Amino acid sequence: MVNHRFLPEQVDGLSGMSLPKFIIGMIFALAIVVAWSYLDGASLGTTLLRAIACAIVIQLGYFLLVFAMVARNTPTSADKIRDVERKLSSTEAADGEKFSARRSLH
Repeated sequence: MVNHRFLPEQVDGLSGMSLPKFIIGMIFALAIVVAWSYLDGASLGTTLLRAIACAIVIQLGYFLLVFAMVARNTPTSADKIRDVERKLSSTEAADGEKFSARRSLH
């Protein structure tokens, strides 16, 4: 049994999709599209068009996957502290400048 506490934390979300895995998968998918086009008897232009379309769809899917993982990521304690500091600084700015010279952040 592997103790997962000593392994590096997985930061790429539920999918387990890292950039190297994505690149290898994309190369295999493009190779399959090119082989399918060749066996289908398609011209070089059609094969190239199919490969480009496949690459665009794969890239778009990967972008949307990463975007969804970032969007649903829960804020860390550092993010929460940063948000509180922003709220405090915006409140101080809203109070006016009359206290700005006398007030301290600490």
